Amino acid sequence: MTAPNNKPVPKELMDRFRAYHDKNSTWGSVHIVLDDGNIRDHHCQSCVDYAKETGDAEGQFLAEQLLKMSKSQRYKVAAKC
Repeated sequence: MTAPNNKPVPKELMDRFRAYHDKNSTWGSVHIVLDDGNIRDHHCQSCVDYAKETGDAEGQFLAEQLLKMSKSQRYKVAAKC
C-alpha cells in the first residue's frame, strides 16, 4: 500500500493546475503555495480566502484542493507545472 505522503496527484487535477498556470504564469491566487513554496495549511487557507475576495473561482477551487493535499503532494504540483 502507498503511504499517504507518496500519494500521486490525480491527472485530472494536475491538468487543471497546469491550465491555471498557463493563464496565470505567476500562479495567481495560489502563488504563495506553488511559487513561493509556503506549503503549510494556513498558507493554503490564505489562498482560498484571497481567491474568494478577488472572485477567482478556479483559484479558489485549486486552493481548496491544495488544502486537502499532503505537503509532499503540494510540492509535486509545484514541481510538475
